[in-house]
Order: sequence, then C-alpha cells, then structure tokens
Amino acid sequence: METTVLSVKTTCDLLNIGTDDAVAIMAPGRPPLHYSAMRALSKRTRQSLKQAGIAKSDRVAIVLPNGPEMATAFVTISGASTTAPLNPAYRQEEFEFYLSDLKAKALVVEANSESPSVAAAQKLDIPLITLVTDSRRDAGDFDLIFDSATLLVPTTHDEVNEEDVALILHTSGTTSRPKIVPLSHGNVTNSAENIMNTLSLLPGDRCMNIMPLFHIHGLIASVLSSLRAGASIYCTPGFNALKFFGWMDDAKPTWYTAVPTMHQAILTRASRSLNIINAAPLRFIRSSSSSLPSRVMTELEKAFNAPVVEAYGMTEASHQMACNPLPPAVRKAGTVGTAAGPEVGIMSLNGEILANGEVGEIVIRGANITKGYENNPKANAENFTNGWFRTGDQGVLDSEGYISITGRLKEIINRGGEKISPREVDEILMDHPAIQQCVTFAMPHFKLGEEVAAAVVLKEGMTADEADIRMFTAQHVADFKVPRKILIMDEIPKGATGKLQRIGLAEKLGLAGL
Repeated sequence: METTVLSVKTTCDLLNIGTDDAVAIMAPGRPPLHYSAMRALSKRTRQSLKQAGIAKSDRVAIVLPNGPEMATAFVTISGASTTAPLNPAYRQEEFEFYLSDLKAKALVVEANSESPSVAAAQKLDIPLITLVTDSRRDAGDFDLIFDSATLLVPTTHDEVNEEDVALILHTSGTTSRPKIVPLSHGNVTNSAENIMNTLSLLPGDRCMNIMPLFHIHGLIASVLSSLRAGASIYCTPGFNALKFFGWMDDAKPTWYTAVPTMHQAILTRASRSLNIINAAPLRFIRSSSSSLPSRVMTELEKAFNAPVVEAYGMTEASHQMACNPLPPAVRKAGTVGTAAGPEVGIMSLNGEILANGEVGEIVIRGANITKGYENNPKANAENFTNGWFRTGDQGVLDSEGYISITGRLKEIINRGGEKISPREVDEILMDHPAIQQCVTFAMPHFKLGEEVAAAVVLKEGMTADEADIRMFTAQHVADFKVPRKILIMDEIPKGATGKLQRIGLAEKLGLAGL
C-alpha cells in the first residue's frame, strides 16, 4: 500500500495506512491485533456509538487502565465522537468535577469496574458504556455494552472531519482552575505526522509504550505517531521499572519514549539487563514532558548504545513542538532541539518576535496547535498574541535554531528581586556524584518573598548531607542561587504522569518558609 497517496486528516484515516497483515497493537501475554482487525474494530465501534445515540460532537469520557484497550478505545471512539480520557487514579470528587466540566454524554469503563468514576457518573446521570474483553482476545480488541436503563436514542451520524474535535484534555491546573483544551482531528494527525517525520518512523518500527494513556505524551507520541507510520505499539500496563526489561525482551521494540524520572529508574537496572539490551538493540530513545538532565542523557546512551533525542511538547500543541534530530544531525544536550512541526519563536513581553540569542517567551504557531481554550476568553486573550500561542516557557534560540528552555515563567524563583531559574540549579545538583534525582523549587520567605529550596534523592549506597550538597552547589553558582533548604528524600512527589512538579511542592512538603 502506498502511504504517500493517502490523505490523513482524521484518526479514522490513520488506521488505513498499515497493511492488513501488519501488527498494530501488542501487549504482554496477548495475541497481536493486526491492522485489518483494528479497522474492523473501528467500524464496529462507530456503528455501536451511532446506535446508542452518540453523535460526533458528544463527549465520551474514558476511564480505563493503561494497556491495549485504552489505546484502541481512544483511537476508535474518537472516530465517532469526542474522546476525553481521564486519570484512573482520580477520587470520586475529582471525577464529578471533570465529568461535569466536560459535559460528558457517556462514560466508558471496563467490565466490573471498581473505579469511583462509576459512582460519579451515576450521581450525574451520565450513562455508562462497558468495555468488554478478555486475555484470549487479540490485544486491544473489545466490545461495547450499553446500559439499557440509560440507552440513548439512535442518531444520524455524520462522518468526522479534520475540524471536528477528536480529543479533550484538561491542563494540569497547578496554578489555576484546569482549562479545557479541545484538539481537532487536524491537530492530532498533524502532530502524529510531525513526530513520525522527526523520528523517521517506518512500518517496521515498534514503540514500547510505558506512558499513561490519559496524557498527551503517550496518546500522540506513542500511539498516533506509530499508526501514522503503519508501525506497531506494544502496550504495557504502565511504567514499572522492575518489569521494563522483561517487556523489552518480549516486545523487541525499536524505541520507547518516557519522562526523565522513568529514564532514571530504568538506568538503575540497565547494567543487570545487558543481554536483553544487546539482543534487541533500540534505534533510539525519546525523552519529553520535562527537562532531561545532560548526565542522564549521557548515561542512557552509554547503557543502550543508542542515541537519545529530547523533545519539547505540551497539551495545547497536541504534544510535539521541537525535538533534537536523530544522527547524523547534531544533537545538543541541554536543548530541546529545533522546531519539529510548528513554527517556534521567542517573544518579548510586548509581543515582538526577538532575534536569535535573545531571551524571551517561547511561542508557537501551526496546524497542531489548539484554536483556543473552551469557554475561557480570559485565558485565550492571555495566551494568544498576533496568531502565536504563548507557551509560558522562557527560552532562547541559538544561531542554528536550537531551543534552550531557561525556565517556566511561573516557576522562576523571585528571591528578593533576584530571578533564579530552577532548571539551572537542577543541572548543578545533578552533577553531584551522590545525587540520583532532584528538583529545585521556591519556598516562602518572610523577608525575601521566596527562597531557593531543593529536594534530592541519593544514589543507592551513596551518602551526602545538606551542608555537603550546599557547599558543592556554591562552587558552581552565585550564592543567591544556592538552595537554603535541601531535603534528602527516599522519593520526590510526582504528578500523575511521572513528572516532578515544582509549583506547590513547598506546600506539599510542609515547608512554611524561613
């Protein structure tokens, strides 16, 4: 099948690329799902939703465990309606908020689900759709069973097009009420194509997905980019450092993508799994969603004998905005590479695009960018300027177009008027021989407003105390950037996707300030 002549404008179109006998979806202990079967599943799902009265503009929330059915449910349900994957770890109160905010028409859950989302949906009179499968079926294959007590009226069903909304996600809401981000079929398929091109994905590639599939990184970078190439995805139940190499041995992937905390956990077990690494060599490793320390990049490349490319993405951009190129092009550690899909610029406070070398706010525009937040004119006015979307990240473009993120504007620490990038301090801390992981953040200070604090995890068998770490840091940065409070922890609290989160960490750790 000639992929070059296919028009790919919707998630339905993505399923037309792989050949009938090519594997689309795999999972541990399950037979593979081929593209022919996935196309049949998509057609069956669209028909089921039509019969149940779900129109293409209706929002269908999905609460499923990570795995092959979560991947196929997202792709196939988005071909008939608007999908809204939600974090299975939410409490009932959180589900009530998100289901209400989304105005969900129905909720998809697994058979015999014990998720509090069920009680939330029942409280809100939202019909349940049960996804039924079992371990004997092909990975990702399922049937939908509709709650007969709340079955909706069958509807005429127009085919989805590139302007229709395929996916709705909420922003993390660390500093304000979560914002609704609608992403069209055009947005997500453009992003999938951008990633495919950046990574030179081919039908023979296989991504081992360890990312959560209620988040933009896993949905687009792992699943949709692979389908866009007619390639395959090995869907794990979610990240588990103890099982990673066993899955790798089973999957024989050519690549995986993860957040830095996952890469760091994988590295701790890599030396004991060299036989698996050598038996199934990776073509490359991808990192995204937060800054990858240069040392971790170096250690990954040494352990896997494969290039590591760091990408830069966010929900509003349907994930990818920039990425370091694969060899033989130059990869610059400490940067997120060059524009990889949308246009990328640096903007001043007054809305002017700055020259290379000047620091400002990173801005983007292109076919993968949302047209705007839903029902939030204030946020749209603040985040869109002259056709550019303002990312909220501070950065700079070098003479070759490589992007360095110097800080998250809302994360910049303001210590008595001195502005400190926590990423800069992170890089220094990660050079300490005893430190495995760290995050620098702002803590309250009654005189200065904010003071520098850091949480660190030490390497197994290594020792260091607060004074030693502070002395080490002071050798590399100005005194005002040295953390005044250093917490040595067994584990640093993370967000739902495994990212270390600076905003709100002082409060979470009970630091009232100095």
